Amino acid sequence: MLGRELVVKLSSIRRQFSNHNLMLEAVLPGLFVDKEGTYWDVPLSMAIDLASIVSDSSLSYHLCLQHNSGQPKHFRGNDKFEAPMSLLPGLCAKAAVSIKKTVEVWREKNGKKLKMVQPYDILLSEPHISGLGIIGAVASASLGENSSRLSLGENFQNCKSFRLCAQKSNFGLVGDLFGTVSFSAQHGNFQRLFLDLTRVNARLDIPSGSAFMYSVARLAQQIYNSRQPDPELLRAICPDLRVSFQQQIIGPFSFRVDSRVQLDSLNKDYSSCFKESVFAIDWALKVLGSAKASFWYSPKQQEAMVELRFFES
Repeated sequence: MLGRELVVKLSSIRRQFSNHNLMLEAVLPGLFVDKEGTYWDVPLSMAIDLASIVSDSSLSYHLCLQHNSGQPKHFRGNDKFEAPMSLLPGLCAKAAVSIKKTVEVWREKNGKKLKMVQPYDILLSEPHISGLGIIGAVASASLGENSSRLSLGENFQNCKSFRLCAQKSNFGLVGDLFGTVSFSAQHGNFQRLFLDLTRVNARLDIPSGSAFMYSVARLAQQIYNSRQPDPELLRAICPDLRVSFQQQIIGPFSFRVDSRVQLDSLNKDYSSCFKESVFAIDWALKVLGSAKASFWYSPKQQEAMVELRFFES
């Protein structure tokens, strides 16, 4: 894609236990993408990941140990971008605990299904309206260069208020809260030839509870002092909103668009805008029960790909 040959050596071991999933992975070099959609090359990355298997509403935990070696480089060779802290050389251990609650507002299991007709995708065969809420806490300990930025910039400001944060020499410790609220609605059973699937998903993410609380406190202080609210603070208190719309075109083919909605802080009207939109055509592979071939295109990244996905609802 960029006129160069990239040889990737990947070794991955996955094991599923009765109540846990374990993954061991080593990649040389590793290709990662940050929250802004920027790709990074990491010379060597190794990880051990242990996650609990939970039901729709219960307590879960997630443990991860990751080691990066070598300086990360921008995939397109642009030195103006600063590499994410999590990709810098060093050892990082993370532990997260969360509580998940699923709410079923309405679900039609056998109402209008055609008898003796298999849906194009069994996981997309039930019309429903449902919601999901997750709240949790995460703590990470870093040893090496990846801990060097904990006392810089906005992270330091957040530490002074709500975040548990400590940094000494090449060791750093950070604790924070996070939350997610999602909504899903579907019409149709995905059995008929035309327009038998319309699906809408929306997800609100608060990746950093400390940043959210800090921005709310600063905004309240500005409003109390009759000052103009800082646009960056308004943007910080707005959770990351991601929306997805899927519509059956004909038979197993459907059109899907995934977008990220963000507050435009440079606009005085504080209007929202769509960012990082991805357009896709999905071909449901009926013979496999729940699988699809997905051809998607990202205008921002100017890239396209064909993927084979299984059991994705």
